[in-house]
Amino acid sequence: MDQLLQTSDYIVFLIYFVLVSSYGLWVYNRKKSAESSTKDYFLAEGSLTWWAIGASLIASNISAEQFIGMSGEGFFAGIAVAAYEWIAAIALIIIAVWFIPVYLKNKIYTMPQFLKQRYNETVAIVMAVFWLFLYVFVNLTSILYLGAMAISGLAGAEYFYAIVLGLAAFAFVITIGGMKVIGYTDVIQVAVLILGGFVAVYLALYTVDEALNQGSSAFNGFLTLMKKAPDHFHMIFDKPTASSSGDYVSKYIALPGITMYFAGQWIANLNYWGCNQYITQRALGADLKTARNGILFAGFLKLFMPVIVMLPGIAAYVLYQHGYFDGAVFDGKKDGAYSAILSLLPAGMKGLSAAALTAAIVASLAGKANSISTIFTLDIYHNYFNKTASEKQLVWVGRVTVLVAMLIAIFCTWDDLLGIGGEGGFTFIQKYTGFISPGVFAMFILGMFWKRTTGTAAIVGVLSGFLLSVFFNNYAPSVLGNETLLYTAYPDGKGGFEIPFLINMGWSFFFTMILMVVISLAGPKVNPKAFALDKAMFKVSPSNTVWITIILMVVIALYAKFW
Repeated sequence: MDQLLQTSDYIVFLIYFVLVSSYGLWVYNRKKSAESSTKDYFLAEGSLTWWAIGASLIASNISAEQFIGMSGEGFFAGIAVAAYEWIAAIALIIIAVWFIPVYLKNKIYTMPQFLKQRYNETVAIVMAVFWLFLYVFVNLTSILYLGAMAISGLAGAEYFYAIVLGLAAFAFVITIGGMKVIGYTDVIQVAVLILGGFVAVYLALYTVDEALNQGSSAFNGFLTLMKKAPDHFHMIFDKPTASSSGDYVSKYIALPGITMYFAGQWIANLNYWGCNQYITQRALGADLKTARNGILFAGFLKLFMPVIVMLPGIAAYVLYQHGYFDGAVFDGKKDGAYSAILSLLPAGMKGLSAAALTAAIVASLAGKANSISTIFTLDIYHNYFNKTASEKQLVWVGRVTVLVAMLIAIFCTWDDLLGIGGEGGFTFIQKYTGFISPGVFAMFILGMFWKRTTGTAAIVGVLSGFLLSVFFNNYAPSVLGNETLLYTAYPDGKGGFEIPFLINMGWSFFFTMILMVVISLAGPKVNPKAFALDKAMFKVSPSNTVWITIILMVVIALYAKFW
C-alpha cells in the first residue's frame, strides 16, 4: 500500500481549496459594506439560515479532536466513546428549547456579556480572561497540532511544520472575513467532511472484508468487525474487578460505564454546547425560530458522526490485530489509527479524505479564532481599553487578535510544548476542559433559571468548581483513600491511582451547586439582575417537535442495540 498522497490526491485537494476559498470570497464581497458592523463581523447577525447554522455547528465541532482523537478512542475502547456524540444530540435539544431563548430574549452576544448582565463585571472579566487562555492554549493549539500530525501522516512527516503553517494561514484567511464567511463556507466544509468521511469508512470496511474474508462487501466488513471485536461494540463498560486487565481498567477510567450518565457526560455536553462562545456564537445572531431549527439540525447530524470518526478506529483495531499493517504505516498507537485507515485509500480518494480532514480542522480553527477575537474585542478591548472605538476599529482589532492567537498556537505546536501527543488528543481536550466545566456550567444554569443566584455565589462557584476538579483528579485518592462512598480509584499504570475524570466532574459540579445555593440563600430572594422568564419563551413549534422526536427515537434505538 502507498501511504503518501499522489498527484491525483493533490489535484482533488486543490479543487477543494479553490472551491472553499472562492465561495468565501464571493460571500465576503456580496455584502462588503457590512465589514464596518461589529455585529455582522462577529455574529453574522440575521445572515445565517437554519441549515447554515446547523452545518457550521457541526463543522466547527468535528475537528482533529474527533477524526484523530475519537477514532483513536474507537481503536482503544470501541463504540462506547460514541456517547460523546449521541448524548450531545440530546444536549442540543435541551440547548435549543431552554438555553437559546434566554440568550436571545436578553440580547446576549458573548458569554462574558451574559455574566456581566446576570451577575457583575468582576465575574465577566475573570471568565473572559479564563476563556481566552483555554481557547488559545488548549483548544486552538490542540486542533492545530492533531490536524498537522494527521495530514503529515499522509503527505510525509517532513512536511509537519509546513502543514502547521498552511492550516493556520488557511483558517486565518477565512476568519478575517467574519462569521458570515465562516458560517457559509462551513456548509461546504461539512459537506466535504461528511462525504470524505463516509468514503474512508466504506473503503475501510471493504478492506476488512477483503483482508479477512477475501470478500468485497463493506456491509460484510462491518459484520466482521462485530464478530472479531465484540468487546468494541458495547456502550456500557462493567465496573472493573480485581481480575480485570490494565487495558480494561484504562477503558473504564476514560468511559466509566453507566455512572458517567449520572455525572460528567451531561455536564461536559451541556457546558460545551450551551455555555461556550465558540459554539453558541453561531446562533446568537439569529431569531429564535432560525436558531432553534439550526441547533436541532446539528443534533440530527450529530447522530451520524460516530460512523465517520469512530468506526474507522475499530476497523484499524481489527486490521492491526490481524497483522495487516506494517510498522512503518501504523505502530498500534491509538492516535495513529485514522491516518492508518487513510493510507488504505486509493489515489484520488485519499485526497478527498485528506480534504475532509482539512475541512474539519480549518472550520474548527476558524470558529475558535473568531470566538477568541469576539471575546477579546467586545468584552475586553472595547470595555476597558477604548470605549469610543468605531465599528471599523473594532473589526480591525478583531482581525489582529486572530493573527496573534494563531501565532501563539503555532509556537505551542512547534515542539508540542503542551504535551498533547503524550496524553492522547481526545483525552487531553476533554480532561483539561473538564477542570472548568463544573463551575462554569453551575454558574450558567443557576444564573438562567434561579432568580436568587448572586454574583458572590458565581465567583465562589467558578473557583470551587476548578479547585474541586483539581482535588478529585490529583489528590483525592491519597487524601481520602481509593474506595469511598463517592468514588472508586483505579490503578493508572504509573504506580498511582486515578478516579475517572467524568466521575470527578460530576462530584465537582454537585458540591459546587450546593455551595452556590447556600451562598445565594444569604442574599435577597430575587436578585435584581435576574432574567425575566415566561413559559411562552420555551414553547416549541411543530417542526421543532418533529426534529426532537426523530433524534430521541434514533438515540433510543442505538442504545437498545449496542447497550
